[in-house]
Amino acid sequence: MLAYPDISPVAVALGPVKVHWYGLMYLIGFAGAWWLGNRMARRPASGWNKDQVADVIFYGALGVVLGGRIGYILFYNFDHFLADPIIILRVWEGGMSYHGGMLGVFTALYLFGKKTNKTFFQVSDFIAPMVPIGLGAGRIGNFINRELPGRAVNGDLSWALDYGDHIARHPSSLYQAATEGLLLFIILLVFSSRPRPVMAVSAVYMICYGSFRFITEFFRIPDEHIGFVAFGWLTKGQQLSVPMVLFGFYLLYLIRKRNSE
Repeated sequence: MLAYPDISPVAVALGPVKVHWYGLMYLIGFAGAWWLGNRMARRPASGWNKDQVADVIFYGALGVVLGGRIGYILFYNFDHFLADPIIILRVWEGGMSYHGGMLGVFTALYLFGKKTNKTFFQVSDFIAPMVPIGLGAGRIGNFINRELPGRAVNGDLSWALDYGDHIARHPSSLYQAATEGLLLFIILLVFSSRPRPVMAVSAVYMICYGSFRFITEFFRIPDEHIGFVAFGWLTKGQQLSVPMVLFGFYLLYLIRKRNSE
């Protein structure tokens, strides 16, 4: 069993100004998306230019932050919100939801598409390969902050971590960084490197992310104030991931149906 690395959550402190690693992870995610988006826009017949890339990332950033916060309150802390509605503004207390951020990004992409005369799926197909950069960076931020503790290990595991309670646990945030971040990035980058039908890249993203999240949740302790939501093992993250996978397969069905007509 390895000791959890002693990493300060503050990356840089300049007097009273403190820059936290988690905030830097957001910047890395958006900067990485901007870099990749500009490379993708230079592909022949991409239909995108650098100004549109900058704009869609701005829209997406708003969707991530607003949707992530609202989603966390609605999906994971709704009872607390009913008792104290002002909690939604206390962002310094933490609390962001991936699935809420996803819905926020969907809204942002729809608005961006209306502005630029692009369909929703033309936009979502383009940005899908960029998203894992932010997901992976965010999970590294979770690891630095000692968030998302893993479940206790059954048997011996050379990379098990002691989160401070002297129990060997899975480093679940690193599992999710490797799958939702690195592996998903590679899959989408390779898949989108060749021309694909509209909706195909979005479908692969939904299926792969939902599947990876569902699997890695088995190694992560569910949120303490929620616990398991069904069957004595299903977590809220898994519950929210199932519709993503089903929707991804539905998109593939629509593509196949359209191509057979």
